Amino acid sequence: MRKHRIHEPGHHKRFTDKAKQILQGALPEFLKHGYTRTSMDKVAKSAGVSKQTLYSYYKDKDGLFTALIENIAAEKFQILWSKPLEGEPEKVLRDLAYRLLDNVSNKNHLDFSRLILSESDKRPDLSQLFLKNVAKPSIEILTNYFEEQEEFNFADPEATAMIFIGSLIHYVLNQELLHGKEIIPMDRKRYVQNLINLVLYH
Repeated sequence: MRKHRIHEPGHHKRFTDKAKQILQGALPEFLKHGYTRTSMDKVAKSAGVSKQTLYSYYKDKDGLFTALIENIAAEKFQILWSKPLEGEPEKVLRDLAYRLLDNVSNKNHLDFSRLILSESDKRPDLSQLFLKNVAKPSIEILTNYFEEQEEFNFADPEATAMIFIGSLIHYVLNQELLHGKEIIPMDRKRYVQNLINLVLYH
């Protein structure tokens, strides 16, 4: 079995301490007020920087929000793909599934997902940027893993990777964002094991 190590996509940027300070101040403002009603004045105050400093890093709100998405994506990428995809496939997929669920179920991530969804009709470019920086590289990495494992014989590794990741995201959206825990409760251990069974033992 070949080992599959993860390399961070080149489009994830590195942020300076001051830039991260601004983004950390910007996030609660966007979550509280939404994209449209968040102002650069509010962000500067929340981040504890002058407007001049803020504009020296981000020329406008679009650039700031774009950087915020890229920064969150980079952090999520580091956590989600922090371990190489090595070992028995069932264990690899189980570990990956729980890392993804823990990340997507995080309150800040859920709140940010709500923000992206609420703005998607008016600003589809923002939701597309989110998918480009979070979902797309994850699907590509898992697709490569499926293709490189000699014991797998998937007719469509990319579709299988999308089904695996998409099913886990759907589980969180269903249980958390749509408040489905009381209507259609599903233990996550049970969900993950059956998803792995569907993928590996088809």
